[in-house]
Amino acid sequence: MSNLGLRQRDAATVAQIGKLRFSPLSLIGGRGNRLVEEGGRQLLDLSGSAGPAILGYSHPGVAEAVARAARDMAGASLLLYPNAPAVTLAERLLALTPGTGERRVWFGHSGSDANDCALRVVVHATRRPRIISFIGSYHGNLSGSMGISGHTAMTHTLPRPGVLLLPYPDMYRRRFSAEDVLAQLDYHFETSFPPDQVAAVFLEPLMSDGGFIVPPPGFLAALQARCRRHGIKIVVDEVKVGLARTGRMHCFEHEGLSPDVVVFAKALGGGLPISAVVGPKEIMDCAPAFALLTTAGNPVSAAAANAVLDAIEAEGLVERSARIGRLLQDGLRALGDRHGIVGDVRGRGLAFGMDLVADRATHAPVPATTTAKIIYRAYELGAAMTYVGLKANVLEFMPPLTLTEDEAREAVAIVDQSIADVHAGKVSDEQVASFMMW
Repeated sequence: MSNLGLRQRDAATVAQIGKLRFSPLSLIGGRGNRLVEEGGRQLLDLSGSAGPAILGYSHPGVAEAVARAARDMAGASLLLYPNAPAVTLAERLLALTPGTGERRVWFGHSGSDANDCALRVVVHATRRPRIISFIGSYHGNLSGSMGISGHTAMTHTLPRPGVLLLPYPDMYRRRFSAEDVLAQLDYHFETSFPPDQVAAVFLEPLMSDGGFIVPPPGFLAALQARCRRHGIKIVVDEVKVGLARTGRMHCFEHEGLSPDVVVFAKALGGGLPISAVVGPKEIMDCAPAFALLTTAGNPVSAAAANAVLDAIEAEGLVERSARIGRLLQDGLRALGDRHGIVGDVRGRGLAFGMDLVADRATHAPVPATTTAKIIYRAYELGAAMTYVGLKANVLEFMPPLTLTEDEAREAVAIVDQSIADVHAGKVSDEQVASFMMW
């Protein structure tokens, strides 16, 4: 096995059910905003490893915090005993997350388990069995969080009983307006979905895996108002778009929301596994030992998360993500002048997507193979990228928030060349056959 390359070893040992592979990239290291592949070539990371790499790779603050915590580990869990890094982190999350009354924090390992926990506790605490979510949403890959997701990649699993999946209004394709969706909800409340049986609505303030759909102005506030009238809790999934990524500390702040429960993960650990749910005491303390994970609140992961919060403040990453995000989005949007395939560039800060279309008039999406070819060519030219969207036609941009202006310009140049080269036929169907994911 040692004579094989890393990708061959991966194919021979790692289960397909637990991985997505968008390009031939195989990693042996990472520094700053660059990933290092076998052979030592460095690639500009535009994916943030799907979001966790908020500070890039080998950030000195995180590295030192992890080393210090590992040298003198305060246990391995929050399950049996409190440990200083985790309790400190809980205090900090309560302080930076808007909310009223007594609140508590639950820790897990990923967005999947955090949304799963949020689902279980809101249903148990409210004694209401129904949930509202959205077509296109992705809340995780455990049974509960998967069961309230509406992404096309989740059709292998039936929705949870009692879930109402509403369309998420898309201002680009305009199949359902905000008014249409709210009218659907009102009709369901009047007929088949009694609001006094609904525990919560799970929403993404920016629908990321669904294609970086920005909600129409006022839509989520109007939805929140309806929920408030009926005592329905607001659960906001900030897993992928929270913690400074969108030019605000919390993405829901763009929408003027006042959530009851907020879910964090990905960026929280700066690349280490940790998630958190912040919510009212009466929900989070609804029953003892109700959502146990043995190594949740691990002091090493909690120390990394504290270092991430330190860096967000010290390095001005809220402002930086807004500023560099504008620069990168504007540069990519300008590519539409040369490439008809560029339909829309949308999102917030450094969480956005490029919607690729076969026809600008109809907004018909390109085939997934076209998206895969652009990502493959970008890999050859020196950038790591992924795609999202219900039709796999949206290039995803989730780079580290430490991205520089020069690197943003480099990214635009690589995407520009990649699109041109794919149009010129420089990438074949056979080359991308192994990288058709989602």
